[in-house]
Amino acid sequence: MLFNSFQFLLFFPVVTIIYFLLPHKFRWIHLLTASCVFYMMYIPVYILILFFTIIIDYLAGILIENADEERKFRFLIMSVIANVGVLCFFKYYNFFAANVDLLLHKTGGTANLPLLNILLPIGLSFHTFQAMSYTIEVYRGNQKAERHFGIYALYVMFYPQLVAGPIERPQNLLHQFHEKKKIDYDNVVAGLRKILWGLFKKAVIADRIGALIDPVFDNPHNYSSLAINVAVFLFIFQLYCDFSGYSDIAIGTARVMGFKLMTNFNRPFSSKSITEFWRRWHISLSTWFYDYVFNPLVAILRSWRKWAIVFGLLLTFFLSGLWHGASWSFILWGTIYGAALVYEFFTQAVRRRLFGMLPLWLNHALSKVITFTFIALTSVFFRAKTVTGAFYIYKRLPGIFSELSTSKSAARSRLFGDLDKGALLTCFLLILLLELTHHKEGKEPLDMFVGRQPRAVRLGVYFAMAFSIYLFGVFTQRQFIYFQF
Repeated sequence: MLFNSFQFLLFFPVVTIIYFLLPHKFRWIHLLTASCVFYMMYIPVYILILFFTIIIDYLAGILIENADEERKFRFLIMSVIANVGVLCFFKYYNFFAANVDLLLHKTGGTANLPLLNILLPIGLSFHTFQAMSYTIEVYRGNQKAERHFGIYALYVMFYPQLVAGPIERPQNLLHQFHEKKKIDYDNVVAGLRKILWGLFKKAVIADRIGALIDPVFDNPHNYSSLAINVAVFLFIFQLYCDFSGYSDIAIGTARVMGFKLMTNFNRPFSSKSITEFWRRWHISLSTWFYDYVFNPLVAILRSWRKWAIVFGLLLTFFLSGLWHGASWSFILWGTIYGAALVYEFFTQAVRRRLFGMLPLWLNHALSKVITFTFIALTSVFFRAKTVTGAFYIYKRLPGIFSELSTSKSAARSRLFGDLDKGALLTCFLLILLLELTHHKEGKEPLDMFVGRQPRAVRLGVYFAMAFSIYLFGVFTQRQFIYFQF
C-alpha cells in the first residue's frame, strides 16, 4: 500500500481510530494485523519470508540472553546468517550468478548458473537490518530479549516504517509497544502536520520533478547537454523529497498514535562536507553502518591506526552501495563516497587552513556549493540503470559549455525545446520554497514555528498545504524510490 494512495487515505484513519477505541491489551493484535494487511497489499505470499526471519530472531534473542559468552556469539552468528542469507538469496543471487557466468565466459569457462524469476520482497533490506539490530543489541547487553512474540513481530512489522524505514533500534521502539497510549491533541496535530509536509514533498515536489526528468535519464541520447545537466541537479532534490517525504509520513503516522520514530533527515543540503552530509542524510542507515560495521571493524583493526579508519570507511561504504542495490552502479556509488570520506579524513587540517583564510560567509557558501555539486554528480550512478549509462551521462555533461557558447538565445531555445518550460519553472520555484523552509528550520524547528502561531494562521497553513497537494500533486501511483531496496 502506498502512502500517496486513496487506499492509505482510508486505511490510516480507520486503523488509528480502532487503535484508540480498543483496550490496551488488544492493541498489539490490531496493529500487527493492520501491518500484515498493509504489507500483503504488495505480494501476499512474501509475508511468509517476514515470519520466517521473525521466528528465527525472536528465538535467537532469548537464546542469546540465556547463554554463556561462547554460545551467545554462536547464536548471534546463526541469526545474522539467517537474515543475511534471505537478503542475499532474493536481492543478490541473480547479480552473483550473472557476474560469475560473465567471469567464466571471459576466462574460457562455462557455468550457466540459472537465474531466478522472482521479485524482490518490498522493503527487505530495511526490516532485515532492523531485525539484525535487535539480536546485536541483545548480544551486547543493551536490550532485554522480548518474550512477547506478538510485540516482537510488531517491532519488525510496524506498518509506518515497515517498507522504507526509518530503521529503528529496539531500545527506541520496542518498549513503546508495551506502553499504554492515550489520544493526545499535540501528538495528533504534530503527526498530521508531518504527514501533510511529507505528502507535499512527495506528491508536489518529487513527483513533479520526476515527471520532468525521468524521460531525460531514460533516453539521454534524445536530449541536449543542458537538459542533462538540469536533470542531474534536479534528481538529487527528487530523491530527497521522495525519501524524506516517506520518512515524514511514517514518522507522522506513528506520532498520531503516540509512537516516536527517529529523525531520518536533517537538512542535508546545508552540509559543508561529505562527512557532514552522511550525518544528515538517511540517518537511520548511516548510524546503523557506523554502529554495527565501521566501529567494530576499526576496533578489531586498531593496531593499524589510521589505516583501520581508511579500510573501515571504504568497506562500510562499499557495503552501503551494495545494500542499495545489486548492481555495479550502486557499488561504484558507495565506493566513491567511501573514497571521498577518506580524502576528507586525510586533508581535514589542510582544508581547515585554506578555507579559514576566507571570510566566514564565503567559507560556508563555497563548502556547501562544492559538497552539493559532488552529491549531485555522484547521484548519476544512483539514478542511471547501468554503469555504461552513467558514463554516457557524464560524457555529455561538459557539452553544456559549447551549447551556451553558441548564443544565449539559442541555448535557451534548445533547453526549453527539450524540457517543458512551465514545468521546469514550477520545479525551480518548489525547490526554492523547500530551501527557504530548510533555512527557517536551521533557526527554529518548523513544528515549533507553526505550532506557536495563532489558530487562524495555523489552520490557514494546513488548508493551504492540503489544497496545494490536491491542486498540484501528481497522483499517478508513483512508487517511492526507496521501495526498491
